[in-house]
Parts: sequence; structure tokens; C-alpha cells
Amino acid sequence: MTDATSQIKDTITTNDVVLFMKGTKEMPQCGFSSRVAGVLNYMGVEFKDINVLADDGIRQGIKDFSDWPTIPQLYVKGEFVGGCDIITEMTLSGELDTLFEENSVTYDKDAADKIRESNA
Repeated sequence: MTDATSQIKDTITTNDVVLFMKGTKEMPQCGFSSRVAGVLNYMGVEFKDINVLADDGIRQGIKDFSDWPTIPQLYVKGEFVGGCDIITEMTLSGELDTLFEENSVTYDKDAADKIRESNA
């Protein structure tokens, strides 16, 4: 197991919600990372942001770890959920709400409903 892999495992097991992204939640550095971080921030979800641009080992390591080729990647309770398109679809369908509820992750239901209303 590489250092990156053990770091990734440690991060996703010690934090309920983790977003591996380009940049940080305060300063995303790509549109897709910005969209997912924006959804989580808007919904009031507490999440750990990992800037893959700061560490090439993590940047490649997370792709190998999840067997998913793109960043951002969202993990909830240690499970890989998906990237930008999947998170966007799950937000609009209400599946993300269900996932958070099933995993006891606190989020703002009204904010989630507002996202759906504005995209209807």
C-alpha cells in the first residue's frame, strides 16, 4: 500500500464527507470541483476538502483508489459516491438527500429543495 493510498483511506474513514477536488472549498480551481463544493456548501454540509493539486501522489492515488478517472470525487462515510455529473444528478433527483439521511450527515433540506426548484 502506497503512502497516498493509506492517506486516502485514513481521510475517508475519519471524515464523514470528503471531497477530493482541484483547489479548496474556499477557492476551487476548476468548474467541476467548484460545482460540487458549491452544492455541498449551499446545502450546509460539513466536509473535508482535499486539494489534489497540492499533492501529485494523492492526485493520481485517488484515481487509482476509486478506479474513477476524474476529479472531483465525493466520499460519504468511506464510500465513493461519484464525480460532478453524478453528484449533480443526485442533487436534482433527491438521491443525495437520501444518501445524507441514511448516513446521518447533516444538511439543509430547504437549500436542497431550492437547488431543485431553480433547476426545474
